[in-house]
Amino acid sequence: MIIKKAEFVISNSDPKLCPPTDLPEFAFVGRSNVGKSSLINMLTGFGDLAKVSAAPGKTRLINHFNINDEWFLVDLPGYGFAKIGRSSRLQWLSFIREYLAIRENLYCVFALIDSRHKPQANDLEFMTYLGYHEIPFSIVFTKADKMSKRQLDLNITAYKNELLKSWEELPTIFITSSGTKLGRDEILGFIDQVVKPIKN
Repeated sequence: MIIKKAEFVISNSDPKLCPPTDLPEFAFVGRSNVGKSSLINMLTGFGDLAKVSAAPGKTRLINHFNINDEWFLVDLPGYGFAKIGRSSRLQWLSFIREYLAIRENLYCVFALIDSRHKPQANDLEFMTYLGYHEIPFSIVFTKADKMSKRQLDLNITAYKNELLKSWEELPTIFITSSGTKLGRDEILGFIDQVVKPIKN
């Protein structure tokens, strides 16, 4: 997939105000500081599409981006640690869940996982929520260039083993690095498999 257009459309905290469209949507979400903005910029090739911040929790709204007039990339607020109050975190979680529940054109949630860490409870809880509500999702391990390949393999195996304690089958898994563009072709190819039949 060649991305020729990546255009910001709207930010809001009310899923009912998301763009009315039949275009497929692909949402990106993960714990705060997982590298989501860097990954989005790497995938689209537009370096300033999503705002990158050293402080976790910068994304606080549902952000829609029009990609090639063919699909929407949706940047969702992160969960977990962020320098905000508890009431704000609960509010975010509420409208994220509402968005996931009502968007009929949501084809896949990319659940981002920091590959440097052992399995985190809030990541596992979020994926369990997606599975329980039959929301299609894929796992995207980020920051794969931040450690040796051996350590990366050990960390990802630990995650798989943890998931297989309660899952019979794992979702599609991508391994990525925003710095080296690892995984870019695989994720865009995955999206293209969905978009191309709809477009044609």
